Amino acid sequence: MNDLVAYFESIDPVVAALIATCFTWFLTGAGASLVFFFNGVSRKWLDGMLGFTGGVMIAASFWSLLSPAIEMSEGEGFLKAMPAAVGFGLGALFLFVLDKFLPHLHINFKAEEAEGIQTNWHKTTLLVLAITLHNIPEGLAVGVLFGGAAAGVEGATVAGAVALAIGIGIQNFPEGIAVSMPLRRNGVKAARAAWYGQLSAIVEPVAGVLGALLVIQMTPILPYALAFAAGAMIYVVVEEVIPETQRDKYTDIATLGLIFGFIVMMMLDVGLG
Repeated sequence: MNDLVAYFESIDPVVAALIATCFTWFLTGAGASLVFFFNGVSRKWLDGMLGFTGGVMIAASFWSLLSPAIEMSEGEGFLKAMPAAVGFGLGALFLFVLDKFLPHLHINFKAEEAEGIQTNWHKTTLLVLAITLHNIPEGLAVGVLFGGAAAGVEGATVAGAVALAIGIGIQNFPEGIAVSMPLRRNGVKAARAAWYGQLSAIVEPVAGVLGALLVIQMTPILPYALAFAAGAMIYVVVEEVIPETQRDKYTDIATLGLIFGFIVMMMLDVGLG
């Protein structure tokens, strides 16, 4: 792990963000590729995996994003928490706007429950767009941390960015499964289901590079940017991930998956970051 951190410290932070988010994208594709070996996955396992994804996102929002944002902010008391509060609110608002306008369909929802602007787009496209919403703040978070570490901001470290990328990559693997398997079950060919599964995470390298570039150019916005990513991630979990896991009889499995995901990300961030 030390060698891995040393490698990322030795290269350009934008390149580091690109490599790290390509890794998370790759693991999404690896999960989606299981559709070549299995025709489907039980609803119980699907809900458990989605719960795990939510747990990782919640833990990353605090341990990797909000806590460092507060730590690196100046002032005392309410003033010290203000940048994190503002950024967190803006991040949630950003996802709220996307959610209202971008046509998408959550994994366990019926076609008539599609959200966003009304459209005649195919159900497959709507499913992929829903998962793409999850991945925007994830890629942004990784890029922002790498950019902050390169700028020498206290509280932002390359080790923390690497830990976050590993955690997001781990939860992206079941997320890829959660996209490709329902598509396969709905009659989509295996190759196309796998393609759409990995495609949902292609936005992560884009968001990661943009996040790193933005913070490097405007270092003072780092606390706001970290909290922005956290707010967006929490919005996704509460508005999308949790409701998707509470529509069947496996709610306890989903809840345990969320707890396990939280523990995994917390241990990664504290142990490695």
